[in-house]
Amino acid sequence: MIKKVLQYIVLGLAVYAAIVMLVINFYKDDPQAMIWQDREAFNNRYINKLKPDQDISINDVLETLGSPDLTYVKKQPEKMLQIVYYRTQLVKPDGITTQDECTGLLFEDGKLILWGPAASVAYEKAL
Repeated sequence: MIKKVLQYIVLGLAVYAAIVMLVINFYKDDPQAMIWQDREAFNNRYINKLKPDQDISINDVLETLGSPDLTYVKKQPEKMLQIVYYRTQLVKPDGITTQDECTGLLFEDGKLILWGPAASVAYEKAL
């Protein structure tokens, strides 16, 4: 009797572990469906993992992080600069997302070139 109960417990734990592994490996986070605190943390984690030698396009970022909170574009004859802002830290709980609550990602012709405070400075200096 005890042996059969232990078999069911082990079987139940194995099924539970299999379901957890499937969810972890195959469930894609959807930033649009997250509450704002989780979305901020998700955005922050993603941006902090960026490395200068990565080849990341605007489409890669949009696919992972979803729609940006703020976006601006400057089109020049030889290139197009686009900066997108994702909220990463709450400053004032007023329901309005402002630039100081966000981290900027600067794209030149669709490729990520800078992020963080340097991205905003470079975008502002561009003609």
